[in-house]
Amino acid sequence: MRLEKRIEAFVNLGKLLRDYFNSSETNNPLLEKWKPEIEKIIVNQKIYNQWFTAENVTLALKSWSNLLSVNNINNWLKPYKELLNDNKKAVNVGVILAGNIPLVGMHDFVSVLMSGNNFIGKLSSKDDLLIKLVTSILCDIEPEFSSSISFSENKLTNFDAIIATGSNNSARYFEYYFGKYPSIIRRNRNSIAVLTGDESKEDLVNLSDDIFQYFGMGCRNVSKIYVPENYNFDAFFLAMDHWNFISKHNKYANNYDYHKSVYQMNRIEFFDNGFMLLKNDRQIYSPLSVIFYEYYSVITKLAAEINENINEIQCVVSKDNIIENALPFGKSQSPNLWNYADNVDIMKFLLKL
Repeated sequence: MRLEKRIEAFVNLGKLLRDYFNSSETNNPLLEKWKPEIEKIIVNQKIYNQWFTAENVTLALKSWSNLLSVNNINNWLKPYKELLNDNKKAVNVGVILAGNIPLVGMHDFVSVLMSGNNFIGKLSSKDDLLIKLVTSILCDIEPEFSSSISFSENKLTNFDAIIATGSNNSARYFEYYFGKYPSIIRRNRNSIAVLTGDESKEDLVNLSDDIFQYFGMGCRNVSKIYVPENYNFDAFFLAMDHWNFISKHNKYANNYDYHKSVYQMNRIEFFDNGFMLLKNDRQIYSPLSVIFYEYYSVITKLAAEINENINEIQCVVSKDNIIENALPFGKSQSPNLWNYADNVDIMKFLLKL
C-alpha cells in the first residue's frame, strides 16, 4: 500500500474519532455505523477490566483522535523521508502489548503499519478489545490494511522482528526467547517530578493529573516527587484534592487501605490525605495509591543524579530549566507521535528491517 494511502487512512481514523467526541450529529455514514460500537466499548470496558473506566477509555480515545491529525503525522514522518518508500518489502513484526492502561500499545500498532510492515499482535487479556475495535474501523476506512493486521491468541509465530513490552521479569524471558531476532524489549519505567517550591496552584493541580490519570498505572504517570529541603506540603496536598473522587473506585481504595495498613503495622512514617499516601523513599517506583518523595539540597546535583538513572525513568515533569527535557506539569500523559517509549526510535528500527 502506498504511503499516501496509509497516511490518509490514519488521518481519517483520527477525524472519525474527533467527530465522535466533538459533535452529536454528523453526516458521516462511517461514523454513524461505528458510533454504537464506540459507545458500547466505552461503557462496557469496566466489565472486563475494572481499571478501564469510561473516563479512562474516553481519555485514551480522545488522545489518539488528536494525535492522528495530518499535521502531527507529517511532522512525525518528516525525519524518515528517505527511508519511507513504497518499494520496501513488508516484514512481519510481532508485537507483545502491555495492558496497564487503555490503548497502551496503540503507538506500536500505528508505527508498524505506517512503516509499511505487517502487524502481528499478541494482546494483553487486560486490553484486548480496544485495539481490535480500532482495527475494525481502520480496515473499514482502508480495506487494504486487512491483509497487514493479525492477532495471535497463542504463541507468536511467523514473525521477522519483535517489539515486546512487559515487566523486568518478562523482559528477561523475552530476551532469551527472541534474542536471535531484531527486537525492541521494554522493561519497567516510571516517571518523576521535580518541584522547587515556586509552583503555582495551577502547576500543582496539573501535577495531580500526571499522578492520578489512569489511576497512576502508566509508565508516564509520576510515581515519585523530588522536593527542596524543608518543603511545605500544604499546597501540594490541597492541589491533590482535585482527585479525591478516585477513592470511590473500589480497587483503588483497596490498594490505599492495604498499603496504609502495612505502613502502620511496620511503624513507617507517611503523610496521608485520605486517598493517597506520601512516603519518603529513594526508590522511583511506588505502589499504587502511594507516591514516594525525596528531599534535595542542590538542584544541579539532583539533575546529574537523574541523568545517571535515566534508564529507569520514562519522563520528568518540572518547570525548572536545569532539568533536561522536562515536560510541563500536566503533560506526562500527552506524548506526541515522535515521543518514543524508553527514547528508542521505533520508526527507524522498523524502516531498517
